[in-house]
Amino acid sequence: MNKKIVFRVVIAFIIYGVFAAGVMHFYQDTPIQMEWDEREGFNRKYINTLALDKTSADKTLQDLGAPDLTEAKKVNEKSYQVMFYRTQHKHSDGITTQDECTALLFKDGILIGIGESAYLDYKQL
Repeated sequence: MNKKIVFRVVIAFIIYGVFAAGVMHFYQDTPIQMEWDEREGFNRKYINTLALDKTSADKTLQDLGAPDLTEAKKVNEKSYQVMFYRTQHKHSDGITTQDECTALLFKDGILIGIGESAYLDYKQL
């Protein structure tokens, strides 16, 4: 009888392991489903991996979701868009402001700047 119990416990652990591995492998956590503090950390890590002149606005939108704030304009037939993603909590007022975000500046859909300097460049256009 002890062998049956041990066998069933081993089978249960194997089934649990397969189930847990399946969930971890196939379940994709998206920024939309995250709590605000988890999303900030995710945004920071993602932004740290971005490469200038190689990252598209479409890919960023796909990976990070809609920006918290955004501005856009056209200058000399070039389209400029700055997207703000929340990366640091400052005020517990329920409103996301620019000082709580990191700016991503895109020219014709390609990333050309990150951070406060990118937004200053955008404003000077």
